[in-house]
Amino acid sequence: MKPLAEQVQRNCHISDAQYAGNYTLCIYLLKMREFYRWEKQLPFSRKLDNNDIGQWLTRREALWDSIDEQPQLNIHMDNQSYDLFESEKINQQLTPQQLVYSAGYGLYGKPVFFLGELLHRETLDDYTLYISGRELARDLAAPPGMSQGKTVFIRRESLRRFIWEKYEESHWHKQQNPLSRALGCYDFSHQPEEALESMTDNEVDTVLQHEIGEIRAGKILGEQWEEMLIHLPQSQAEIMARAVRDNIADCLSTLPNLIENNKAAAIHFYFANISSMRKMIFPSLMDAYTHWLENQHTEKLKALLDRASEHWVDIARQMIRLHQQQGENSHSHIETLIKSNYL
Repeated sequence: MKPLAEQVQRNCHISDAQYAGNYTLCIYLLKMREFYRWEKQLPFSRKLDNNDIGQWLTRREALWDSIDEQPQLNIHMDNQSYDLFESEKINQQLTPQQLVYSAGYGLYGKPVFFLGELLHRETLDDYTLYISGRELARDLAAPPGMSQGKTVFIRRESLRRFIWEKYEESHWHKQQNPLSRALGCYDFSHQPEEALESMTDNEVDTVLQHEIGEIRAGKILGEQWEEMLIHLPQSQAEIMARAVRDNIADCLSTLPNLIENNKAAAIHFYFANISSMRKMIFPSLMDAYTHWLENQHTEKLKALLDRASEHWVDIARQMIRLHQQQGENSHSHIETLIKSNYL
């Protein structure tokens, strides 16, 4: 296990070295604090020492400087070599050992890897679901959910850490908002560990539904969408494109599931985590949340879904056509298209 974890972590370090500079300074420092806590295996209750973090940060950036031009390497197990992105083949070897591996691409085309202890594996319809627990290797970026083809990875430890970060963030802002309402459904004040476990358990399904929505959106948009994203790295157009796809995924899967269950904590937390870009291009969604908040009825959310799904799929297809027509010059045209079609 240790040699494998070291291989994966090396590829994680190289990816971080090449892409960490894309974050704003504030986001970068927040992510590094969380990464430090994970690497040192510190409990959430432990107050972090800024001097220790500063020294660790200096060493980490020195490491990145020494490896940022090195190539990522294939994975070697049992005298065999696997392409580092062949997650399916690697997991065929790892599943009997109760381990799970994933390799894919995130924002700005950043390679994202992780190796974790396998908690659960099952087939849902034609999807294969892996749920991981303790993580043995990971990047600075640690998304709670990822989908590749028809495979969904739910990273429970990353979700747990994400929720705790949100809990800490709530102390900075005392006003009532979706986040404070979601956290208020749990007893963080008196039983923080129990509340964190309970909230993590409840939010796993929301992450799963979003990833299933991503797969369904991928079937609709096809390979041409992925080709377009490759040519929109580090641009406003890419952030907009990802927001459009997230809207499609959630209209197809996440929101119907939330509406059907109508659990206040999950609905509040979903709306607490909608990105600023999504709020900007999809203002009617937040309006529907406000309506639900006032009377607890989901009719407005239900009425919005079918119309919104068709709208965002149509916009996505127009984006693909613009990219096919304009090539590398499609950035500004895509931005103009989306800005002209807020919903």
